[in-house]
Amino acid sequence: MKVVDPVCKMTIDSEKAAATSKYQGQTIYFCAPGCKVKFDQNPEKYAGK
Repeated sequence: MKVVDPVCKMTIDSEKAAATSKYQGQTIYFCAPGCKVKFDQNPEKYAGK
């Protein structure tokens, strides 16, 4: 399944995501561990976009 990394807006394959986080009951997928770190530090900034 294609998903969009909420931090850098890159489209990635969810099965190949470098990292994931759970946020408000949803799994969020990231292209790189650095994007996960940025999201986890301030999820409200990225989740609404």
